[in-house]
Amino acid sequence: MARKPQGGLKKWFKERWVDISRPKKGGGYKSCGRKKAKGKGYPKCVPAAKAARMTAAQKRSAVRRKRKAGNPGGKPRNVSTFVKRRKSSGRKKKKR
Repeated sequence: MARKPQGGLKKWFKERWVDISRPKKGGGYKSCGRKKAKGKGYPKCVPAAKAARMTAAQKRSAVRRKRKAGNPGGKPRNVSTFVKRRKSSGRKKKKR
């Protein structure tokens, strides 16, 4: 009998989601949500395990892109956590 694949929606619900735009003083992050965020920026929520693997620059970039995307029409806009970088062709441009 074949095993069921691990992950998917069940795993997604069991993960602990944190807001990387709101670090705690003693370390870690506040849980995801906007219960008391009157007028503050939009949260960027990721699983706690992913937040632990991200560098400070990656976190700043993700939060900046999420807040720049805004909240058009009252609907939250999804923004990828990591930026997709284009591969260079290997040749450098000549300076003039």
